[in-house]
Amino acid sequence: MELPDLGGPCSEPACRRWDFLPLKCDACGEVFCKDHIRYDDHKCRSAYKKNVQVPVCPLCNMPIPVQKGEIPDAVVGAHMDKNCKYNPAEQKQRHICYLHQLFKTA
Repeated sequence: MELPDLGGPCSEPACRRWDFLPLKCDACGEVFCKDHIRYDDHKCRSAYKKNVQVPVCPLCNMPIPVQKGEIPDAVVGAHMDKNCKYNPAEQKQRHICYLHQLFKTA
């Protein structure tokens, strides 16, 4: 018994493997085998629509917007050098009450 309508070929030109359970890329809409479904595996041109990560400043915990083509580490570094609102003098100091082993804020 043949099932000619079941599955489809991988859209990766170097692969074209027939897959009975092909996966559709949620960014570009093309069909791929399990080996090429990730954005990087098939060099998805629409990955920027779905693969969005926002770095967070390690000092002030603010999200740092990164434009397409910018290096996140460089943008966060520039934020830390210029726009970061972190001020260690404003941080509350915590004192330990050794008698009660409790943290108390000053």
